[in-house]
Amino acid sequence: LFHFLVPPVIRVYPESQAREPGVTASLRCHAEGIPSPQLGWLKNGIDITPKLSKQLTLQANGSEVHISNVRYEDTGAYTCIAKNEAGVDEDISSLFVEDSARKTLANILWREEGLGIGNMFYVFYEDGIKVIQPIECEFQRHIKPSEKLLGFQDEVCPKAEGDEVQKCVWASAVNVKDKFIYVAQPTLDRVLIVDVQSQKVVQAVSTDPVPVKLHYDRSHDQVWVLSWGTLEKTSPTLQVITLASGNVPHHTIHTQPVGKQFDRVDDFFIPTTTLLITHMRFGFILHKDEAALQKIDLETMSYIKTINLKIYKCVPQSLAYTHLGGYYFVGCKPDSTGAIPPQLIVDSVTDSVIGFNSDVTGTPYVSPDGHYLVSINDVKGLVRVQYITIRGEIQEAFDIHTNLHISDLAFQPSFTEAHQYNIYGSSGTQTDVLFVELSSGKVKMIKSLKEPLKAEEWPWNRKNRQIKDSGLFGQYLMTPSKDSLFILDGRLNKLNCEITEVGKGNTVIWVGDA
Repeated sequence: LFHFLVPPVIRVYPESQAREPGVTASLRCHAEGIPSPQLGWLKNGIDITPKLSKQLTLQANGSEVHISNVRYEDTGAYTCIAKNEAGVDEDISSLFVEDSARKTLANILWREEGLGIGNMFYVFYEDGIKVIQPIECEFQRHIKPSEKLLGFQDEVCPKAEGDEVQKCVWASAVNVKDKFIYVAQPTLDRVLIVDVQSQKVVQAVSTDPVPVKLHYDRSHDQVWVLSWGTLEKTSPTLQVITLASGNVPHHTIHTQPVGKQFDRVDDFFIPTTTLLITHMRFGFILHKDEAALQKIDLETMSYIKTINLKIYKCVPQSLAYTHLGGYYFVGCKPDSTGAIPPQLIVDSVTDSVIGFNSDVTGTPYVSPDGHYLVSINDVKGLVRVQYITIRGEIQEAFDIHTNLHISDLAFQPSFTEAHQYNIYGSSGTQTDVLFVELSSGKVKMIKSLKEPLKAEEWPWNRKNRQIKDSGLFGQYLMTPSKDSLFILDGRLNKLNCEITEVGKGNTVIWVGDA
């Protein structure tokens, strides 16, 4: 085990805001580092601690400045400072207090709540694409199946033979730098590119038949595409779309086959970049029924080596990565008897298998700060939470028994304590969402969210009910049912609204402020 220090990296929200006198203003700060940084605030360069009062308070261990009943003199530049043994980082959140009669430049420049084109959910469903503002649950735009691609004759979802109504079929989608959304159309053998600025579909990129899974590798600005070849997955392939965030015509290139065996690709895994870890060099390819991980170099898109898992009798099905300790957690497929072998831990530095993750089984999920490992065993109805220290020690935390059949998991930073996370788990069979506060183990159900799509109506992956968070400071989450969308309020921990008549809207993307 190695002990390493990482200087803080900080984000504030909002960067600027205009408020009328008498209302409440909140300025938030999120910082990560190893060890966890201490936070402080300055107003116009002066420490605000002596000024704290009933009106001006610090909340969530100092990560939020809360000003009730704002006055003109509260206008200023509020600097959040994060310090740890390795260094310091700071960022400014500006507050302008002015009455609405004097709509000044500040107001025009910094629109209330920043509701420009950012901070929207994009939902891909049978009748096209809906862009939804979560606070009031308003539609900003509806892109219909018959709408034409910008500058082309081609339609967003051309009418299929034998279809009475023009309908869309979507699989996976990814957000590319809050600039574009790439979304797979498995029955049309192509990926559409949606431009966030204009809220229009600007390009169709042809792929191998039946594209089902996309992943955006931010480090190399490329989108990876897994196609099945047929609905029966008979000839799967991997392709890459380079320069993904560029304003250029896009096309796909094939990756090199691993050991000349293209037709065995079952899945792939590329770790997501985080605030602290901004570059990823390697990924893994999983082959059908093979007890091994194929390591690939993301830069050259080529095969490096095979990590053999045969002696552990583990055919990998899912992976998660934490930079704390540098571990990959590998979830294994059930064996011929239906029993699930324990997870394996792989050392990312030496590529060697460290061993089993005690008796923990199921699909691993890691929190964005790398500290929590949440494992979901659907067969046993068990959710297991473990905590990973900054030294990479894996500690037992707690177990939750649930019959929800968790379909998907979202992490949301806590609104009440800094450096903490909550999880939301959607159910693949029922109408509840599971909420867990990871620091305390407190569990709650958010109920009455209607029936999900049936698993057989969603063949593209095992997540027949998605749940999507809204980024680092996001208060809202979205989860679709068969014919509706539900927006949850993570701050108040309850349902915010239901949007009806949205069929099969199981592809959801959040777009923040670019």
